[in-house]
Amino acid sequence: MMLLAFLGLFPAMFGLTAESPQAVRRMVVRDEIILRIPVRPRPSPAIEWKERKGPRCLDTNRLAGAMLSGPSSIDFVLRDRRRFRAEMDSECPALDYYNGFYLLPEDDRLCAKRDFVRSRVGGSCRIERFRSLVPQLKR
Repeated sequence: MMLLAFLGLFPAMFGLTAESPQAVRRMVVRDEIILRIPVRPRPSPAIEWKERKGPRCLDTNRLAGAMLSGPSSIDFVLRDRRRFRAEMDSECPALDYYNGFYLLPEDDRLCAKRDFVRSRVGGSCRIERFRSLVPQLKR
C-alpha cells in the first residue's frame, strides 16, 4: 500500500506533471471566477506587431498567457498563438505586474469597457479596448 502511494507521487516529485508552471490558472472562490495570468518575457525584437481592429471580448478559456507591451497595455496570447493588445484606461498607473496579474470576468469572456486587470499588490485598471496584433518582420 505504501509503495502504491509513493509511485503515485513519483511524477510530481520530478516535475513530470502535465500542468506547466506558466499556465493560466483558473480558480473559483465563493462563486467568483479568478484567473491568474503569468507574464512572459518580451518577444524577439526582430518581429514588429502591427495593430488592427480587435474584438470587444476575448474567451478566457482560450488564454495562454500575457506580455507587458507598454506602460498601459498588455498583450494577451491565445492558445492558437494569436495575440491581442488590451489598452487600459488613461487613469491606469504604470503596469507593475511582476510575476502576473488577476482577471475577474463576469462570465467566461474578458470584455473591453467592462472588465478590470488587477495587480497582485491591489491596484486595478479597466480595459478600454482590444487590438488585434499581426506579426511583420522588421526591415
